[in-house]
Amino acid sequence: MLDSLLAPIFHWIEATISGLGAMGVVMLMAIESANIPLPSEAILPFAGYLVSIGKMNFHVAAFAGALGCVVGSVPSYILGFFGGRPFVEKYGKWFLVTRHDLRAADRWVAKYGDVSFFVCRMLPIVRTFISLPAGILRVNLPRFVFFTFIGSLIWSYLLVYVGVKLGEHREALSRLWHKFDIAIVLVCLVLAGWYLRRHFSHWKDEEETDPAPVEVAQ
Repeated sequence: MLDSLLAPIFHWIEATISGLGAMGVVMLMAIESANIPLPSEAILPFAGYLVSIGKMNFHVAAFAGALGCVVGSVPSYILGFFGGRPFVEKYGKWFLVTRHDLRAADRWVAKYGDVSFFVCRMLPIVRTFISLPAGILRVNLPRFVFFTFIGSLIWSYLLVYVGVKLGEHREALSRLWHKFDIAIVLVCLVLAGWYLRRHFSHWKDEEETDPAPVEVAQ
């Protein structure tokens, strides 16, 4: 059951990384960072598995993950920079960015400044949509790229390492995976439903007036 639902995605990820190596990691992580729900939690651990069997270098895999994150984040930043808050408020739902997300980003940047983009790159879900608000707030681009890369590098090292350790026990985990496949599918569906509900529930009140955007020092 699980294989029929998720196998095509996993097979595509595995085939891309197996065929293209580090460039495959860069490409997939760029997609994930461009507001497209292709989770890094499914990309980097497989790169770690290839590391565990000697087909990829540990540091190269982590660097490729961080580089891909920057590659995918910059277009989102530019879109926010030139489109501005009105554009994202109107079309943001198609990028899974809500008004609530924009206000949260305002608060993060107001409280922590540019360092917030370093921290956000190590937080699930938040790391995917933070680039658009960064562009809207006109955060200094070189600093944004720097903090994005460093935060993503730490995140990538963590997930690649997880993949290395899981790869050492791949057969045992595979048997466990199939034994509890129905439960795993239900958990995945619940998490996916929560993720989508979180991003769309705030769009019910379209007439709500947002607080004035926080100015960020250039």
